This record gives sequence, C-alpha cells and structure tokens, in this order.
Amino acid sequence: MSNEPIELQSALATFTELWSPRIVTQVNDYDVRIAKVAGDHVWHAHDDTDEFFLVLDGELTIALREDQGERAVTLARGSVFVVPRGVEHRPSAPGGASILMFEPTGTLSVGDRHEDVPDHVDATVGHVL
Repeated sequence: MSNEPIELQSALATFTELWSPRIVTQVNDYDVRIAKVAGDHVWHAHDDTDEFFLVLDGELTIALREDQGERAVTLARGSVFVVPRGVEHRPSAPGGASILMFEPTGTLSVGDRHEDVPDHVDATVGHVL
C-alpha cells in the first residue's frame, strides 16, 4: 500500500473492469476498495460483516431482502449506505457508477451466500490497485 495520498479519480482511471474492486488502501484489518459498476451485481449476503458503500459518481441502487420484505435504496453521488451483516442485497447501476466500499480484508465480493455468479461479476477479495 502507498504511504502517499491517493486521488480516487486517478485510481479509477487505471482500470476498466466492472464489478471488480481494487484495494486502494487498508485501515487496520479493513480494505478500502473502489469499483466501477454497471448493470446488476448478484444477490448475496455477508454473514459476518456489514458492507459500507459510498457513491463517488453516478447512482447506485441496492435492493434488500429484509424480514419485512424487499425494498430498494437509491444512492446519489456523495451518498453512503451500510448493508447490515446477513441481509441479502443486490447492488445495481443501470447508468453506471463508481463506488467506494469499506469491508474486512478477505471479504469476498459475492458474499458468503450468493446466487450463481454471472461472467460480468468478478468473485474476488479485491485486486491490489
């Protein structure tokens, strides 16, 4: 990891793959990841950790399956949202977006419980930037 400041827009310009997070830095035992996204991710859940989202550009919708049923939250640029541990969710960005995520190092991008992973989604614990 770098011990110099990292400009996020410049970091995002270094890759083109969608739904393929890059690890920008680490804070204690957590990765700070950025990703370019478009279309739908996969329904999944992280059994042991919350998942933090910050929209850097574009708009992200997160569908949630909760005890009271399904709902969706839409995040505009600059918005943050935390999906609680164990909650099934599916991020999507029909118009495309750039996002930042904060999660424990080693967390799989498709969670602990997920549907079949389509080819356009990278099942990874993050790639070094």
